[in-house]
Amino acid sequence: MESSQDRNLPASPRKLQKARADGQVTRSRDLSNLAVLGTGALTLMALAPGMFDKLKARLSQQLTFDSTALLQPETVWPRLQETVITGLIGCAILAAIVTTVVMLSIVLSTGWVTSFKPITPDFSRLNPWTGLGRMFTKDKFTETLKVVFISGALITLSASFLSGSIHSLATLVLQPSTAAIPYLTDWLISGLSLLLVVILLVAIVDVPLQKYLHGSRMKMSQQEVKQEHKESDGNPEMKGRQRQRQREIANGNSISAVPKADFVLMNPTHFAVAIKYDDKTMRAPQVISKGADLLAMQIRDIAKTNAIPVLQSPMLARALYANAELNQDIPASLYTAVAQVLAYIYRLKAAMRGEGPMPDEVPQPFVPPELDPQSKVIANAQANAGQPTP
Repeated sequence: MESSQDRNLPASPRKLQKARADGQVTRSRDLSNLAVLGTGALTLMALAPGMFDKLKARLSQQLTFDSTALLQPETVWPRLQETVITGLIGCAILAAIVTTVVMLSIVLSTGWVTSFKPITPDFSRLNPWTGLGRMFTKDKFTETLKVVFISGALITLSASFLSGSIHSLATLVLQPSTAAIPYLTDWLISGLSLLLVVILLVAIVDVPLQKYLHGSRMKMSQQEVKQEHKESDGNPEMKGRQRQRQREIANGNSISAVPKADFVLMNPTHFAVAIKYDDKTMRAPQVISKGADLLAMQIRDIAKTNAIPVLQSPMLARALYANAELNQDIPASLYTAVAQVLAYIYRLKAAMRGEGPMPDEVPQPFVPPELDPQSKVIANAQANAGQPTP
């Protein structure tokens, strides 16, 4: 079993993507705290004057009892409803603004992540031994140091702030409310500003720290990298079978193009290739359909049904089947061989139209041995048997 010391390689993009899909991204709680407190404070400062005036008006209306209220007590309930609704609207606006800013801060820092795995029940977390082991990790140690630092900074700052203003606060009871309330408001804003400055400094440090810790958690060992490469590359035999199956499907789908061919070459029953050449649109002849065994028989039958010449040229048919791709120019080394067959086809079609004599027997053009799969097999067999290659 590999220890954490073996994980000294940076995480691969695939592992980071998988972790992101599982909801494991860099998160800074202090950034979220700063967004909540900072946005809440600014929103309260912006909305407080208007909301305070409205609440003051509603409250004064509620505390007003005249002869009309005594004669019509049922009017008290609608006025109370209006006051409650005014307070709820203010709270809803504050909550909506804070929630929006918090979500934006998370999206901007980590990007948009959609995953239900973090909220999926994980019963392994109920194991006390596993939980005890998570308490003594590098992340927990760093988090504990951070909390201790923040707590110490806040306690020191709060003590200094209170010691410098406690005397002034004590004398507020001797002043009229019109003067005490503005002073108390300024005092609260000053204290909250100092609190936000501390959280801002912590967030500035915490965001890159969390990115570093996340990268450390995602590190991989040599064995994990090898396993990932193996999974990415796949089994060579399986990939070979998949490519063979894809070629068979492509060859099967190409049967529909046989009626467009100029001629079909066969060997004589194992392979069939359909050739087309248009000197106005093509640079060289192309194989538009090919197949082996039963598929070769289907190509032959379709060609005969559509009055397309079917010629026997074993070596050229094998070479084109093995080396030419569908709907691509044939190899340059086979240009001459295919051109000889094309010349024969043109003379044959002219003779069938009564424009010339019938051509001689089907040509058997020269095919480079290295392009003929059967020649390779014979050469390898002779080499293995110790015989000289002819």
